Amino acid sequence: MNYHWNWTIFEELSPDGVHSYLQTLLLGTGWTLTTAGFAWIIALALGSLVGVLRTTPFRWVVRLGNAYVELFRNIPLLVQMFLWYFVLPEIVPRSFGTWLKQLPNASFYTAVVALGLYMSARVAEQVRAGTLSLPRGQRLAGLALGLSLPQLTSELLNTIKNSAVALTIGLMELTARARAMQEFSFQVFEAFTAATIIYIVINIVVTFAMRLIEHRVAVPGYLGFNAPAAGH
Repeated sequence: MNYHWNWTIFEELSPDGVHSYLQTLLLGTGWTLTTAGFAWIIALALGSLVGVLRTTPFRWVVRLGNAYVELFRNIPLLVQMFLWYFVLPEIVPRSFGTWLKQLPNASFYTAVVALGLYMSARVAEQVRAGTLSLPRGQRLAGLALGLSLPQLTSELLNTIKNSAVALTIGLMELTARARAMQEFSFQVFEAFTAATIIYIVINIVVTFAMRLIEHRVAVPGYLGFNAPAAGH
């Protein structure tokens, strides 16, 4: 394979005439983190609510919660993105649909909502499973046990990775910027190597941050708490 490696490509000016290719990737990283951050807020809030409702003794509430989870968890995220971005503006009243189409950064808002709802169904399942796994008398007390958060950490990382799907509706996040870079410069390996490294760094930072949070909120004498050594 006769491929011309060019790692200095990141210093060259991108087609926008303002930023270097490295700067455009960092801008894409910002959009990735912003989209994932707002989507995670929606996912955690709605997912926790729906997950708790699915553990109540009210059958109709449980059924509504189950329907919500099955709907958003079983429809592919890509399809949901398309439905929110392309279909919704056509089925709502015309004035509202026109407003949606002309909304600045519409792809960003669509990605946040679609990704947030999709991930909320997964969080709801985690909350429900975690709650029901406790003996009945310990469910409320479990809030103070200092338990670890491996499942929620995993879902947060999935939210960040799934944000890449938003490139299909025009959001210029990290993966989209890397793709644009390789299309304009033809340096495909350099572009996606840089994107891969950025994603790895993000995952490492998030993982360590969540571990730090677990340690901070852990209650002495319970799971997830390591007592400091004597003399400290």
